[in-house]
Amino acid sequence: MPQPQYAVNADPAADGSPAAPAGWWRDAVIYQVYVRSFADSDGDGIGDLPGIRQRLPHLAELGVDAVWLTPFYASPQADGGYDVADYRAVDPRFGDLQDADDLVREAHRLGLRVIVDIVPNHTSDQHAWFRAALEGDEAARARYHFRAGQGSEGELPPNDWESVFGGPAWTRTPDGAWYLHLFAPEQPDLNWDSQEVHDEFESVLRFWLDLGVDGFRIDVAHGMVKAEGLPDIGRKEQAQLIGAQELPFFDQDGVHEIHRSWRRLLDSYEGERVGVAEAWAPDAGRLALYVRPDELHQAFNFQFLRASWDAVEMRAVIEESMAATTSVGAPTTWVLSNHDVVRHTTRLGGLDRARAAAMLLLALPGSAYLYQGEELGLPEVTDLPDEVRQDPAFFRSGHDASGQEGRRDGCRVPLPWESEGPSYGFGPGGSWLPQPEAWKELSVEAQTGDPRSTLELYRSALALRHRLPGLGDGPLEWPEAPEGVLALGRPGFVCTVNTLDEEVELPVPGRPLLSSAPLDFSGGQARLPANSCTWWEL
Repeated sequence: MPQPQYAVNADPAADGSPAAPAGWWRDAVIYQVYVRSFADSDGDGIGDLPGIRQRLPHLAELGVDAVWLTPFYASPQADGGYDVADYRAVDPRFGDLQDADDLVREAHRLGLRVIVDIVPNHTSDQHAWFRAALEGDEAARARYHFRAGQGSEGELPPNDWESVFGGPAWTRTPDGAWYLHLFAPEQPDLNWDSQEVHDEFESVLRFWLDLGVDGFRIDVAHGMVKAEGLPDIGRKEQAQLIGAQELPFFDQDGVHEIHRSWRRLLDSYEGERVGVAEAWAPDAGRLALYVRPDELHQAFNFQFLRASWDAVEMRAVIEESMAATTSVGAPTTWVLSNHDVVRHTTRLGGLDRARAAAMLLLALPGSAYLYQGEELGLPEVTDLPDEVRQDPAFFRSGHDASGQEGRRDGCRVPLPWESEGPSYGFGPGGSWLPQPEAWKELSVEAQTGDPRSTLELYRSALALRHRLPGLGDGPLEWPEAPEGVLALGRPGFVCTVNTLDEEVELPVPGRPLLSSAPLDFSGGQARLPANSCTWWEL
């Protein structure tokens, strides 16, 4: 495979990647697959598990260590599968249990680990437990948060909590009771004071661990425990407070005992099975509590994703994040895009910045998460007509696609694998969201072998990350750099990021290995292109 024009000595070691050290998750590169948009095997326009299995060689060639699959469980799809009706069944849209088993086995054959989503904060309103609760089964209601309403006739919600998706966090049932849902009404919150809920999820985790999965990404890992008495918050627009201040329904201390029990369960299995928290906390110190030695292995670091394209701000976020996780002996995770946010090619202001940011991400200590299609430099699709949108948040927002909530379809458009065909290789038919015609030039087929392509840049960066002992988990220092340039040092290695819109000159720090843009250096001086990143070997 041809190497990118900007790569020097980017080939992996002759005998392949070095053996993974204990704690494979500490420096793993994990690739997120949004199941319905990755690959479609049967032509119905929706991605599925057999489609993923057929495309796993792409991920092995890319050089990632593991695959994270978004929910594929039986679900009415009121929130993209995060409303689970049966945690032990595969939704027929995506295949069946045999397909899940085949996928895990094929991934392992290719040297890839598999992480699956688990959704423990809430179920679907179509889950057997909740259907029984609606019918008045008191034992079933005890597994959820059912309360009497306020007001003379119980006509008001039990408290002032708001749904993350907007509106009250309570819905009234025909018999007059109210149930809690921090997300959509179709997603009733489970009551983790119930031992039956604990026992059920331990059984569910064992089910998938026995099938062979290597770990779980825990959705809303901060949300299962609510403050005693469900106290009022006393203000509106509560969603804006998430991750900014203490709330009675998120990041309660009681969640940590749940995660400790899950860690004990994970540790009872061979093969270093892991737990990854999707957790929002008021500060980095609170977030670090989720990855103490007896709790989960990783917690998503959204602060880096939120940082603007500014050297000072990015350094501050990196330092704060690493200080918090290092204090508990855990690795930091880094991510730029996922299925809920605007793709970083668009969010950061262009492909040049996106390529540079990706190289910075892969040079940082700890573990990195990639979102499907970022290796192709895919931008956000911002011009989807309302009639094709399918994000439930879009309909809940009153067809308002102006904010982040309501426009997540733009980062979920199915991938282009080939340069021709009705869905550019996504499947034998069309695709559930329309793909821009320009994407045929961004397909895997079009970019493979092109020395200037983003795909080949990612392949080279990942090959170097595996080969160089100074990358991955380990120490970090900050060499002196001109204003607007972020320089970070790793053992035997330096990464320089020019965040400015103009070229910057600095002394050559070492032997150039890889650059996101054509690099000019002579006479001991390097001229870093605008919005670019370069890796140097000392």
